[in-house]
Amino acid sequence: MKYIIDLIEDIREQIGNNEDYIVTAGLLKEDPKDTSKLIYAGEASLNIWHKDEITKQLIFEIDGSDTKITVGSLIPPLLIYDMDSMMFELRMHVNAQYSDMEIVGFGKNDEEKRYILFIKI
Repeated sequence: MKYIIDLIEDIREQIGNNEDYIVTAGLLKEDPKDTSKLIYAGEASLNIWHKDEITKQLIFEIDGSDTKITVGSLIPPLLIYDMDSMMFELRMHVNAQYSDMEIVGFGKNDEEKRYILFIKI
């Protein structure tokens, strides 16, 4: 389980808060030959995010629009949250089939300037 504070810290350590990076979803699937291993299965740009006070989650969504979340648009609002909000869980809504997905890790692609939030199915 990952939290807002984990995201902020990882972005600072991995890419130095570079505002130009686009935040994307990375899909990991279990290897059918060895279920203890995960296989990278693709990536998609995330379009919107919002904080849900009721479920105590920060939710990223893919809505099919041309809007892209950048580190520059994501980090400044997160930095002003109080400590309780910093402990909100990170979740992702991909589509009707894959909603409320847990974000299991972070990554980056320096060549394409992408910061990746990994989910597992």
